[in-house]
Amino acid sequence: MKIFSEIDCAPLLARPFAAREKELAAVREILANVRERGDEAVFAYEEKFDGTILTKENFRVSEAEFEAAYKEVSPELLKSLRRAIQNILSYHTRNRREDKLVEEGGRTTGYVIRPVDAAGVYVPGGTAPLSSSMCMAVLPARAAGVKRIAVATPAKGGKIAPLTLVAAKECGATEVWKMGGAQAIAALAYGTESVKKVDVVAGPGNIYVTLAKKEVYGQVGVDMLAGPSEILIVCDRTADPKCVAADVLSQAEHDVLARAIVITDCPDLAEQIAAETERQLSVLPRREIAEKSLSSGGGVIVVKDLKRAVELANAVAPEHLELYVKDPEALLPLVRSAGAVFLGGFTPEPVGDYFAGPDHILPTGGSAKFFQVLNEDTFTRKMSVIRYTKGALEEDAEDIAALARSEGLEAHARAVLIRKEKGEDK
Repeated sequence: MKIFSEIDCAPLLARPFAAREKELAAVREILANVRERGDEAVFAYEEKFDGTILTKENFRVSEAEFEAAYKEVSPELLKSLRRAIQNILSYHTRNRREDKLVEEGGRTTGYVIRPVDAAGVYVPGGTAPLSSSMCMAVLPARAAGVKRIAVATPAKGGKIAPLTLVAAKECGATEVWKMGGAQAIAALAYGTESVKKVDVVAGPGNIYVTLAKKEVYGQVGVDMLAGPSEILIVCDRTADPKCVAADVLSQAEHDVLARAIVITDCPDLAEQIAAETERQLSVLPRREIAEKSLSSGGGVIVVKDLKRAVELANAVAPEHLELYVKDPEALLPLVRSAGAVFLGGFTPEPVGDYFAGPDHILPTGGSAKFFQVLNEDTFTRKMSVIRYTKGALEEDAEDIAALARSEGLEAHARAVLIRKEKGEDK
């Protein structure tokens, strides 16, 4: 793992989301085909990309398939899954949003909150089955009160990982469809003969999924445009280099495009972390993936102090930010942009990935500067509510009419003034 100074670290820090023309062209073709041909196009792409032969009869996961999946999951693993689900659902429901209406001088204004009617959840199944992502995407929608939660996940060779199916059932998904990639996003966004259109599409995925979400935005809502996973660890001399190295590799093993950055004010610690990362890498089962990830997007940066470390972290706006320092609470107020912040040496990133409760579907590639973690807000809408009494309208009518006429909208002005002239309290 390479060590950088502040002077030469710029290439490591800069990695914005970028659409690639070849992939974008492929995605647009897939979206157009699914929009035009529906199920037929989805089935063709599933056979091409996942080796799955689909028909209208086996497209949706059946109750028999759910039952078979439960038989393949050990009681111990099911118990752990259920504990995680309890934590996540509790987190997403403990600050339930409420309607708010305020009456002042005959003017009632405020908002009411309503869940969307249907949510589409995408759960990846490429390099690793991600039952945890099923929990993290379905449970916020359930907490929001969404009645229909449609899950799309690839069935490699016709089979979905048993724990993924069990997680879908345990979390309350109302339907699960065997489809992945851009074709799944298209089916959820546009609808097909089998899949009804949804209102919001959420969940992580590869470049094709992300570009597809970008293209269908406006047809449906989307949660964010997420890219490869990333971690940034700010640490001081109190950090254990073995733990820091393990945290680095916990992200590097995700994907060859993942990135893992450490920033420290201690040059000696930087050397220890670099050496320890190489040692642990040598025995990692997914060594090849992690090695490629670290060679292109990994490194240790040495800075003058922790304040500067956080400044650089804010510039990156990482998906996961660990503050592995003696007093992490002192640094937290300085953090302005991150998907999730992990405080202290006993809070490694996997705690958030699986169990603590806060969601692990997070903005990446610097988009934490404007996107937020997936939460129940993704699946709700605020609707404005306004009510005027006769007296309030009479008091404001001339101002409203004047503003409308200043924009050349006479009918707007008259819609207010005619009520003032009518003099009825309705």
